[in-house]
Amino acid sequence: MHIYIDTLYNVVFRSYNPYLSPSRNMTKHKIEIKKIENIAARQVAFSKRRRSLFKKAGELSTLCDAEVALLVFSATGKLFQHSSSSVEQVVEMHKDMHSSIDKSSYHPPMELQMRNEVADKTHELRQLNGEELQELKFQELMKLEERLLKGLTRVLKAKDERMANDITVLAKKGVDLMQENKKLLQIADEKEQA
Repeated sequence: MHIYIDTLYNVVFRSYNPYLSPSRNMTKHKIEIKKIENIAARQVAFSKRRRSLFKKAGELSTLCDAEVALLVFSATGKLFQHSSSSVEQVVEMHKDMHSSIDKSSYHPPMELQMRNEVADKTHELRQLNGEELQELKFQELMKLEERLLKGLTRVLKAKDERMANDITVLAKKGVDLMQENKKLLQIADEKEQA
């Protein structure tokens, strides 16, 4: 009796959905994405997937506080719609955005530009510190080495200049102290003679 019911179930079930295997367990598995030839199975799949799509759109709207509008036309031309507020409002928002922004002169918000620039500079700094080098090609590594050598040359030059300036300042202070010492010795000699 059990075998007959199971076989009957597989025959009936497969006639509605030929993409599922006739296995006994009802686990989810990948199906081939192509047009479903059986009209009844196609309508059932459309209905289920449309409900799932609308549910996901509602979740996206709730979780991310996003304005979402979906328009779905069935094979017969029937319109199904779902939106977080009203489809008309979302469509008007879309129209307003695209009519007020000339795409050729569109610039992302300054905050977004700054974030991207900070991220780029941080990545560049890490590479200059010898981190995150795996993704670089040989030519990029050569350019990085050249930049580091030029930077090192500039650092050494600045250090040498600073050291020379410090030596000059200290030598001048030494000369000033020697002159001050001579003056003090002369004053001390004059006091002793007096």
